[in-house]
Amino acid sequence: MSTHINDLAEEYDFVIVGGGTSGLTVANRLSENTGVCILVLEAGNNHLEDPRVLIPALCMQAPGSDLDWKFVTTPQDELKDRKIRQPQGRLLGGSSGINNQAFISPSSNGIDAWAQLGNDGWSWATMEPYYRKFYSLSLPDEATRQHLGLDYITETDKEARGPVQVSYTGVVQDPLSKAWVDTFKGLSHGMTGNPYSCSSIGGYANAATVDRSSKTRSYAATAYYAPAAHRTNLTVLTGVEVEKIGFAKDSGEKLANVVYFNQNGLSTKVAVRKEVIVAAGTFQSAKILELSGIGNPQILKSLDIPLAVENENVGENLQDHLMTGISFEVKDGVVTGDSLMRQDPEAVAAASDLYQNHKAGPLTVGGIASHAFMPLAESNLASNTQSELQQLLQRYPANPGNKVQRDCICNILRARDEGVGAIFMFLAQSNLHNNESAKDYLQDLQAGNFISLGAIQSYVFSRGSSHVLSKNHSVPPCIDPQYLSHPLDLELLARHVQFLERLARSPPLSDYLKPKRETKPPDRLCGRP
Repeated sequence: MSTHINDLAEEYDFVIVGGGTSGLTVANRLSENTGVCILVLEAGNNHLEDPRVLIPALCMQAPGSDLDWKFVTTPQDELKDRKIRQPQGRLLGGSSGINNQAFISPSSNGIDAWAQLGNDGWSWATMEPYYRKFYSLSLPDEATRQHLGLDYITETDKEARGPVQVSYTGVVQDPLSKAWVDTFKGLSHGMTGNPYSCSSIGGYANAATVDRSSKTRSYAATAYYAPAAHRTNLTVLTGVEVEKIGFAKDSGEKLANVVYFNQNGLSTKVAVRKEVIVAAGTFQSAKILELSGIGNPQILKSLDIPLAVENENVGENLQDHLMTGISFEVKDGVVTGDSLMRQDPEAVAAASDLYQNHKAGPLTVGGIASHAFMPLAESNLASNTQSELQQLLQRYPANPGNKVQRDCICNILRARDEGVGAIFMFLAQSNLHNNESAKDYLQDLQAGNFISLGAIQSYVFSRGSSHVLSKNHSVPPCIDPQYLSHPLDLELLARHVQFLERLARSPPLSDYLKPKRETKPPDRLCGRP
């Protein structure tokens, strides 16, 4: 680890822009070869000892803090001009250091769609061994396994051995996690298979990226950087912002051969012998490419950025998933995390004591431990979902430019065994979506104890963009997801929200809720996971 640009060599074989999940994974693997030298440039700092990162329940303190880029979208037309926060980790480890630690396996059909879109070799059959390779699963004791319904775990799951530590944070003292699984079974939406097989739908208790032995977050910095930190051929420089990438011509082609970056107002550069790998996240990667002259000529010309490589796709085709939810008040005596969310002194003191002295209690639990992938929900119990879906797809045909993508999504939506929406439970009230000027996500919390049921549309039709606004590297990008700009997205998301109401009315989950529910104001119902 280096902290100052004066410590750097003049040239490296590989320079990786971004020390997040992708960047640190690539750095770890490349540095296994002692014959090459690697430099990682990360804008954030090293927070390997930061309790806000390590203690699972403190994940709610990260968004809006110095650990977050604090990006917000442009005003969204279909959300009454609201701006939606875009939490992005600004620290070594990236967003894996500030997320809610839910360990959710992807859909195999969703991965196969990558190959169908022209990315040879990116199918589930070829990717599965690598998914199995990155994590190790630790199981709880037998009583907890029975309580959480973990009978789906196979020997293959137990054999997974990788650097990211995964465990189950649910405990037998919590009746809600068991009620979640049993309620889905009662609604004929019990889990249809092993969620790690990536072809399962229904409700289950999900794992979390929490190290079972230390009860701390397991993320890219602990899993991929820390084990490689001693390697003399790996240098990681934090607290620097990349300004642009420079190019040289070779046989008519432009090759990246230099990276310009800034630390505390001091600009410098480093030469590259082999490759520059841009792994700065969705928004920053597009911005850095455009600052380097790679992108739409019209956008670059308007900002007086010299064109290096014409590519109108840079920053386009942005797909993002809106999240919405409802908070329900629980009956007296049901324990939730609301007192910690409100920072009640007695609750914080008791939880801190349990964590520090026993590595137990509510601070060991991250954000989400109950999850479900669900097929498209019917608008009412008597409806024919497939017939309704076909009518909707015919009503909203594809634009010529995205027909192939739309066809992939439509095929997934038509599959009766495919999870097209994510449903989850958070054991406290949720107020993640207040306006962008708020200090953090813990504003305006009400008295009382709640659970929050949330819904996310897994596959969206709306497409937006993220582009550079200035040739100044410190200016945030212009992020415009165009949420709900495609009418189908509103229809599909509404179906999942309707299911939340049905879920809350169904036993045994309903047995723990007060008959009169408490919901958040309508203007706070949509946000980004």
